[in-house]
Amino acid sequence: MRRKQFEITDPVIIEEILSGSEVCRIAMIDNGRPYIVPLNYGYSNNAIYFHSSPLGKKIELLKHDNRVCFEIELSSQIIKKEKPCDWGAEYRSVIGYGTIEFITDFNGKKEGLDIIMSHYGKTGNNEYSEKEVENVLILKLSIEEITGKQR
Repeated sequence: MRRKQFEITDPVIIEEILSGSEVCRIAMIDNGRPYIVPLNYGYSNNAIYFHSSPLGKKIELLKHDNRVCFEIELSSQIIKKEKPCDWGAEYRSVIGYGTIEFITDFNGKKEGLDIIMSHYGKTGNNEYSEKEVENVLILKLSIEEITGKQR
């Protein structure tokens, strides 16, 4: 990281960002070009969980290469000043790398859905019909590397 004064090294703050945000963007490779998608997610035990249709471009790309880069930001805000070059931003964000695993078994899918629901504040017992669970694919991103930045 070029500007070390903005680097987040405290794992507690990194956990706050992972646990407190609502959108995770994952980047994949599509024929040598980057392809990025914003996703709702859940975070637990150094892994990020997404729900998805089992079909589509994202799934086809991940079947070909399951390595991804991800980005999550928390509480970003533009700071406006009189002079354009004095403008700035306040933010907290993480960028990381990992691999995606397809969770296809019923109990694994249910666990992934519970993690996602919990991330957004749904507590208690979650009930899913067999058909609902059958029709969804859970993606588990195992975090291999992560860095944080704040200003």
